Amino acid sequence: MEAAVTTCYRHPTYETYVRCARCDRYICPDCMREAAVGHQCVECVREGQRSVRQARTVFGGRVSGVSAPVVTIALIAVNVLVYLAELARPELVDRFGMLGRGMVGPDGAAYLYEPGFPELRTVGVADGEWYRLITGAFLHMPATEGGFWVTHVIFNMFALWSLGRLAEEQLGRARYLAVYLLSALGGSVLVYLIAPLDTVVGASGALFGLGAAFYVTHRRLHHDMREVNRFMAGFLIWMLISAGFASWEGHLGGLLAGGAVTLALAYGPAKHRTAVQVAAGTALLVLLIVLVVLKTSALTAGPA
Repeated sequence: MEAAVTTCYRHPTYETYVRCARCDRYICPDCMREAAVGHQCVECVREGQRSVRQARTVFGGRVSGVSAPVVTIALIAVNVLVYLAELARPELVDRFGMLGRGMVGPDGAAYLYEPGFPELRTVGVADGEWYRLITGAFLHMPATEGGFWVTHVIFNMFALWSLGRLAEEQLGRARYLAVYLLSALGGSVLVYLIAPLDTVVGASGALFGLGAAFYVTHRRLHHDMREVNRFMAGFLIWMLISAGFASWEGHLGGLLAGGAVTLALAYGPAKHRTAVQVAAGTALLVLLIVLVVLKTSALTAGPA
């Protein structure tokens, strides 16, 4: 009596006598995948990969198999491209960087807030242009004839590359991007609260937030803090020095926002870590929005 012919469950025309070590179905060479014992079919291999727990960092971020810091590279690319756009159209700084309340005349030129001039229309966050709180963080001072302000974007991008790669690796892409954007927003909000008529641009608020994240994550990982403390001391000294020509409010706001959200990322309970982290980030975002609403009400109640 002849034995029954067995065929691959996926390719019925292919005769085979090899079984999947997991589901016991017959598989042909095209469907075989080597396993620790014998061979498995493609479906069992796929199911096994889904059941493998995703590796995560101490802070809950996924460990990516891609070594390149893609979020940091993307942020640098956006900043550089926006800066190149500014060189062609310098008015972008006033259009997307001015915060609290400015005015634009028929000629398109920007003015400080001056009530009583109907030919001037108000612009800024107080006039409903809330996007300026974020877009300003991707703008930098345009180059002058001497080229001095080119250093603004160069230094900031160097700092972003240095701090961002480490933060992205430790926090994971999504959490790192959240820290960056909340820090940028926190810097803009503090400027809006204290000096709403200023035109403030630059990634410095976000970078000070990454500096705070650098400190918090290293303390959480119990690293040697001597070098970290020196780094933070230099950051704080720079904030004081830059008060004469840059926005210390933006630096301080980014530092506080970045430190606050990273504390939640680093010290949230492991059992409900993601939920606590999302709640903390959302709470900070809501707080910043409330502060902007209150300041806007004060600005629009009368002359700034």
